[in-house]
Formats: sequence, C-alpha cells, structure tokens
Amino acid sequence: MRATGDPHGRMPGDREARIADLRPATGNVARMEGGRSATLEAGHIVDTVRAAGGLIVRYPPNGPKEVAVVHRPGRADWSFPKGKLDPGETFEDAALREVWEETGYRCGLGRFVGHIEYRDRKDRPKVVAYWLMEPLTGTFRPSDEVDEMRWVDVEDAARLLTYERDRELLVVAAADDPGSTG
Repeated sequence: MRATGDPHGRMPGDREARIADLRPATGNVARMEGGRSATLEAGHIVDTVRAAGGLIVRYPPNGPKEVAVVHRPGRADWSFPKGKLDPGETFEDAALREVWEETGYRCGLGRFVGHIEYRDRKDRPKVVAYWLMEPLTGTFRPSDEVDEMRWVDVEDAARLLTYERDRELLVVAAADDPGSTG
C-alpha cells in the first residue's frame, strides 16, 4: 500500500503523465474487461483491480474544513467513496461517477491526491486513484452499498476512517490547504 502525492500539491510531470502511471502498461500487463488489468506476478497472471474515488471537501462558513466519509455496511468500515472503473472509463470519470453513486453528490473534480495499492478481499492487487472534489449539488442517499455519510473535520475523519491508507490520503489532501486545521 502506498499513498502518493506531494504535500504541497505539486506532482512530477503533467496531469496526463500521472494518470498514465495508473493505466496498464505494455509488456507484462494485459487489458481485461471492466476495471481490471492483468499483471505477471511470480510467473502467474493476476488480475489487477483498477478503481477511483474522491475526497469530497466543503468549507462551512463558521467552522473548519469538512470531508465526507462513508460507511459501508457490507464491510463494516468507514472510508472515502470509491469504486471500480467501467469498461472504457477514465479514472477521472469513474471517480466522479462513484462519488455520485455512493453519496448522491455531483462534484467538481479538483487536484489529483494520489493513489493507494493493496490486496482486495479476493487477494487481487488493487489500485485506487483519488481526487479532491467539491460538492456542487445533491444530498446523501443511503443504499445497500453505503448506508451512512458524515461530514467531519479532518481530525475527526482521521479517527473515524478504518484504514491507515485512507488516513494517509487525508494527510496528503490536507497538507497544502491554508485553511486546514488538521
């Protein structure tokens, strides 16, 4: 697992180059259907799950910056909204779609925060790319996948998030914001 991103929001190379790093390369990686690619690990072809999500941030007039965190009852965890890429979908489009599907919020895409890598519940390698997002319209809609969403300040988000990898993204996202209290 690795969270990437410069704490001041600067990333080496241009935006497309950063995104290209997350797309399957040629050689030992083959395209598969949906949000997957295949990699060669120890002589075996292994599916790599590709996903994207967002850190939705809002700035209340009389308080610190808040970030949205979601509860997934099927996994009994608190995380950021995210999900797998659909066939032919870009990471950016998947991030916006998944945030809308899981939260009910249409968002504006902000800067690329970074990506995390880990093994999913089926022990496949998974990479998830994240962007900062600003809510534009919408209200939370509970579903079978996400039953609760909370707007919390950065410190409370760090306590509530289940996974260290999400807390690392939160630190990267908050580091360059002059209004950050976390």
